[in-house]
Amino acid sequence: MTTLVTGATGNTGRHVVAELVRRGERVRALTRNPAARFPAGVELVAGTHNAPETLDTALHGVDRLHITVTPGLSEVGPELVRRAVAAGVRRLTVLWGGWVGPVEQAVADSGVEWTRLEAQEFMSNTLTWADSIRAEGVVREPYDLPSALVHEADIGAVAAVALLDDGHAGQAYNLTGPESLTPSERLAILSRTLGRDLTFERITHEQAIDRLTATGVSQADAEYVVGWYAESNDSSRTVDDTVPRIIGRPARTFTQWTTEHANRF
Repeated sequence: MTTLVTGATGNTGRHVVAELVRRGERVRALTRNPAARFPAGVELVAGTHNAPETLDTALHGVDRLHITVTPGLSEVGPELVRRAVAAGVRRLTVLWGGWVGPVEQAVADSGVEWTRLEAQEFMSNTLTWADSIRAEGVVREPYDLPSALVHEADIGAVAAVALLDDGHAGQAYNLTGPESLTPSERLAILSRTLGRDLTFERITHEQAIDRLTATGVSQADAEYVVGWYAESNDSSRTVDDTVPRIIGRPARTFTQWTTEHANRF
C-alpha cells in the first residue's frame, strides 16, 4: 500500500514521511522542492496540493493520504479530497488549519476513513525568534500567555498511527505537548540550552501586526495570528494526553526541541 504525504518538506510533513518510513511503509512525498532529500525508498513527486487538477498521476495507486491545511488550500482542498477518493484513497488524515474549515469538512464528508489532527501551537513557531536572538539576544512579543506547544515529530507520529492502524476513523485528536509554557518561560529554557542570556520584551498588539504585514502577510492574516495569541483558550493552554495515548510514549518536551534546534539560534 502507498501513502501520499502532501507538504512533505514542511515542518510537520517531513516528520510524517520519516515516521512512515520508520514503520516500513511505501511513501510518496509531494513537495514543491524537486531537489528535496528524503530517506531511501521514498518516491519524490514535484507539485503542490494547492493545484489538485495536476495531481492525478501523484494520486494513482495511493491508498492513504495525509493533507496539511496550508494557506490557499481552503479554496481548492475539497477538490483535492474529491479527486483523492475518486482515485481510490480509502484513508485520510488532515492536519487542520486551526478550525474546521472547507478542507476539514470535505475530509469528514468524504465517505472514507478519516482522522483530523487538531494540533495546537507548533514548537517550531519558536524559529520566528531566531533572527532577533542571533542579532540581539532579544525576543519581542505582545503577549505572554501559556501555550501547550506540541513537537512536530509527535504530530508526525500520531498521523502515522492514524494512517496505518485501525480504530482511528472519525476521530478528531487534540494534540499538545506535555507542558504549558508562556513565551518568556520558553525563552528561559532556550537560554539555558544555548548557555546565553536572552531578554523578553513586550510590544503592543499593533506593533505585532505591523511586524507581520511588513513581511508580506496580509492584514487579515496578521490580525488572525496575533489575535490567536491574544485569546489563549482552554484547548491551546491545557495539556492533553492524546499524544502519549496514541503513540505509546511520552510527548516530547520543549527542552528536547531546543536541544535539537540549538544551532538555528
